[in-house]
Amino acid sequence: MAKQQPLRILHCFRSPIGGIFRHVRDLVEEHSKAGHEIGILCDSSTGGEYEDSLFDDIRPYLSLGLTRVPIRRSISPSDIATMWDTYKKIKSLRPDVLHGHGAKGGVLARLAGSALRVNRYRVARLYTAHGGSLHYSRSSLSGQFVLRMERLQEYFTDALVFICEYERDTYARKVGRPRTKTRLIYNGIGERDFEPIPTRSDAVHFIYVGMLRDLKGPDLFVDAFAKTERLLGRPLSALMIGDGPDRDRYREMMVERGLGKRIGMLPAMRVHEAFSMAQNLVVPSRAEAMPYIVLEGLGAGKTIIASRVGGIPEVLGADSAALVEPGNSDDLARVMAETLSTPDWHARTMPKPEAVKAVFSSAVMARDVLKLYHELVNPAAGPTAGQAMPVAS
Repeated sequence: MAKQQPLRILHCFRSPIGGIFRHVRDLVEEHSKAGHEIGILCDSSTGGEYEDSLFDDIRPYLSLGLTRVPIRRSISPSDIATMWDTYKKIKSLRPDVLHGHGAKGGVLARLAGSALRVNRYRVARLYTAHGGSLHYSRSSLSGQFVLRMERLQEYFTDALVFICEYERDTYARKVGRPRTKTRLIYNGIGERDFEPIPTRSDAVHFIYVGMLRDLKGPDLFVDAFAKTERLLGRPLSALMIGDGPDRDRYREMMVERGLGKRIGMLPAMRVHEAFSMAQNLVVPSRAEAMPYIVLEGLGAGKTIIASRVGGIPEVLGADSAALVEPGNSDDLARVMAETLSTPDWHARTMPKPEAVKAVFSSAVMARDVLKLYHELVNPAAGPTAGQAMPVAS
């Protein structure tokens, strides 16, 4: 990555789990190595030992530190106190760039950035939805409120970053055509993620890796697993790997269906360790933006079976036989059965690793994001970024 004037970059997001956290970690590492000063501000009440270990991995790259404050998922009166506390912490870091990720992160970054501007500090305010509020329906009252808030916040946004075409198109359809600068920059994975991971000798037939909540479809995985056994006429094995609020309910579902001994459950772990436990990765989500688990699975040489949601068809191919109708466990079971009964299914269906690498690379992602940061900050046009400057009233 070409050397440019160093920036002070602060990423704001709510929960340090899943795809958003992966996305930010990659940007932190790439931009820090390029000579920029990076910090993270996120929720203090979510995550566990696994997430703590991931923070330990990137701590050497966080020259602006790791700031954690309580950030609730839903809107509440406590948000006012959180906003004030967050603003004071952000102001003390004197960032050039505030990049909000996810709905709550977007609110914090844009409002705090706008408050800094009122106080005569230049700061670029960016927002990446990562799905988030775009999963809401315009037909519901809550959806109308959330989507109108997204529209309103455009007035406090210098650029919107979309991580796939699906997210960009959904924003235009649900929120409206953007009235601020936009950029399409695909999620990407690193060079070390494009290394095949051998499957262990004691591997199971299928794994699910991700959050244990209905949006991600663990219940569909359990239902489809049972139907796949019936289609093939033999018992199979599977693992569900992850943490989440509905873990106990899924366990009860498996026990009730007599699957408790054939579907195991393990806590969240490093994805490379999880991938060694099976060749076939099932992504049964009801909604997604651009899930990293699909990119990581392909990089590791795994067979992907996924719902036709979000940007997944942009990775696997719009007509891929690996795509199933979202929410349809019968269709999911059909494809799961095909992967086990058709010897050359992987070779015929999965995209070539070099084709994935050419588009979905973290180095390309970080380069394009940094280019956008510099366009917005534009240090040559006026006072040094992060310093006091006149602001029109």
